[in-house]
Amino acid sequence: MSAELSERMEDIARRIRAACDRAGRDPDTVRLLPVSKTVSPDGVAEAAACGLTVFGENRVQEARQKIPLCPSHLKWHLVGHLQTNKVREAVRLFEMIHAVDSMRLLEFVDRIAQEEGRSMPVCLEVNVSGERSKFGMAPEEVPAALARSSTLFRVQIMGVMTIPPVSKDPEEARGYFRRLRELRDRWRQESGLPLEELSMGMSHDFEVAVEEGATWVRLGTLLFGARKKPVAEERHEDG
Repeated sequence: MSAELSERMEDIARRIRAACDRAGRDPDTVRLLPVSKTVSPDGVAEAAACGLTVFGENRVQEARQKIPLCPSHLKWHLVGHLQTNKVREAVRLFEMIHAVDSMRLLEFVDRIAQEEGRSMPVCLEVNVSGERSKFGMAPEEVPAALARSSTLFRVQIMGVMTIPPVSKDPEEARGYFRRLRELRDRWRQESGLPLEELSMGMSHDFEVAVEEGATWVRLGTLLFGARKKPVAEERHEDG
């Protein structure tokens, strides 16, 4: 499995480099976030032995059980929807939260982080497509959240993330990725915040996301293989 995983990682790195070449980007500006949902601690350890050090989890409950059984040097990001009743655990377990999807959640994460004595980098999830089935702030809600950031004590808004509508054709996602990048650029100018992170792109469309500016690509299936998941589950981890 380690040899197979290494080959997958090399292929992904090659594809990221090629996408960066097409876009005139430095490949070092794109980071792979392996999403280890449903992957066993042994599977994570194998991936870590191949050089991966940061992993993404979709559910706080699974992460709570898995992380203590994994190599202690690893860092963890939360990429799935976060309920307020799981915020304290999330603040304790994760180094970054990619999907803060409301002002209320942003403020709650800040309060809990204060109580826990931790700093918490986050990305704001933006529902660029406007789909009712998706979590995320509407684009017009984001400027108020960015303005609120100056009063937050422990949360740093590092950037934004999005999930495009489901499509078999990766090119269908391009407009949504491009729109988020354009919005990010405008918000950065208006707010004065760096907003360096664009968390977008999954297993089936990450090359398009890289071409459109992604700094984090969240890959699960492409690295670890297909796994079963409920049909109604929100697609935060991979395609």
